[in-house]
Amino acid sequence: MNLDDLTSEYADIEKRLSDPAVHADQAEARRLGKRYAELRPVVEAARDLTAARADAETARELAAEDPAFAEEATQLDRRIEELEETLRRLLVPRDPNDDKDVILEIKAGEGGEESALFAGDLLRMYLRHAERIGWKTEIIDAQPSDLGGYKDVTVAVKSRPSTEGVWARLKYEGGVHRVQRVPATESQGRIHTSAAGVFVMPEAEDIDVQIDPNDLRVDVFRSSGPGGQSVNTTDSAVRITHLPTGIVVSCQNEKSQLQNKEQALRILRARLLAAAQEEADAAAAAERKSQVRTVDRSERVRTYNFPENRISDHRVGYKAYNLDHVLDGDLHNVIQALVDADMEHKLAQAT
Repeated sequence: MNLDDLTSEYADIEKRLSDPAVHADQAEARRLGKRYAELRPVVEAARDLTAARADAETARELAAEDPAFAEEATQLDRRIEELEETLRRLLVPRDPNDDKDVILEIKAGEGGEESALFAGDLLRMYLRHAERIGWKTEIIDAQPSDLGGYKDVTVAVKSRPSTEGVWARLKYEGGVHRVQRVPATESQGRIHTSAAGVFVMPEAEDIDVQIDPNDLRVDVFRSSGPGGQSVNTTDSAVRITHLPTGIVVSCQNEKSQLQNKEQALRILRARLLAAAQEEADAAAAAERKSQVRTVDRSERVRTYNFPENRISDHRVGYKAYNLDHVLDGDLHNVIQALVDADMEHKLAQAT
């Protein structure tokens, strides 16, 4: 779709949103509002570019008679270059899931109890990062380890109306995260290497993934591990198996069987959506894939080196010596390096 088509679409949506009848259908109104918000920066940049070009032409005409206008024309030409680059970036096709919330899962991997402790550190890092931005978090399910870490923890991260979509930023976090440090369990002071897996999925809505109840096998069992008065004394934990795909989801964090089933279905929908997208990506031509992979568990994406206070992202060569700040939630520069690399790759594909 070219710029004229986008401008026309924007004007049409603006007109439709001013019609009270449209708002009687809340789903349609939300869809239009979302698209309107996506198009607004494109249309505004296009309008600014048109105005800057007209002003530059006028300044050049005036400069022919009065040299004082030459500097103004030069400044406007620089402004035009900036707006053209902005518009070029805005016209790069967006990830359709960028506005979605996410389900983020952290699993302890190699390294035993130390890996579980590292998984807990990653969880705290993401929770603090969400707090800094203004995102809302909810731990859906967790399997704590004996020393206070996590064998497996799943958290939902939701954006607020005034903040950027969560998937647009956290989709780059998927993969194997490696830690190098002296574990709390190490008596000789030796540096150990362990890892935890991070899997990020856009949270699916009912309209994204339709689940046939006949395709589900639901088993209930008694929760294990720490819990409240009723969490691990009744058969409240739920395991759902999606028979067509073999995907299994368990949830035992809530006190009631119904609540655990609802949370398990949330995770299942997200996993089914992620699986469908992976299948679509695999079918796409190799040159269309981003060099920044988003949900590949097998790829070691980042190293957290405690002795050197160093954070390294291996996909884009990012390196900084502020690991303590990153683990406290200051992830902006790390993620921005990945966002920028992804954008440059997409721009290169578009040319």
